[in-house]
Amino acid sequence: MIAIIDYGAGNIFSVKNALDHLNLENELVSDVDKIKAADAVILPGVGAFPAAMKMLKKSGLISVIKEEAAKKPFLGICLGMQLIFEKGYEFEECDGLGLIGGSVRKMEESELIIPHMGWNKLEKLNDCPILENVGDDEFVYFVHSYKAHCDDRNIAAFCEYGGRVPALVYDGKFVYGAQFHPEKSGETGLKILKSFGGLI
Repeated sequence: MIAIIDYGAGNIFSVKNALDHLNLENELVSDVDKIKAADAVILPGVGAFPAAMKMLKKSGLISVIKEEAAKKPFLGICLGMQLIFEKGYEFEECDGLGLIGGSVRKMEESELIIPHMGWNKLEKLNDCPILENVGDDEFVYFVHSYKAHCDDRNIAAFCEYGGRVPALVYDGKFVYGAQFHPEKSGETGLKILKSFGGLI
């Protein structure tokens, strides 16, 4: 079973609908024991970094997320991807979950419209299990104004938007993060979610 963490800041229903479509067993959860019992975990998210971290802290889920992400497949989506880094700088400096080294900062590509919204091409950089079924000319859907700054070894794929934007990050073990919305990215997004489910 894939646990979709419901902490009040997620695009949870679109993620659930995508997993249901793929016949991947899943459940919306906010209970520590259910997260521990799950085979894999998804952390969705929309909104602001500091507010989301406050919600996770209030829900008492930070420690269990860190524990479970060290031993089972874990996927952060959009803001959920940003939260897996050490620091965020949206409105204020804020500690993240620290699952991957790096920080999240406002995009400053001044000649382009921010937020980065719409379809963009995935460019693979490093091998990653959940991208094995994705080709070299596939597009996914983005909506964000902040981007990750991390070591190249943690970038599985990026897109170009006034410079390189990490699109899919990976710690080399269990932790994945998608800046785009796989649940809104058509067949390509479904292939990625199916591959994530196949890690169980």
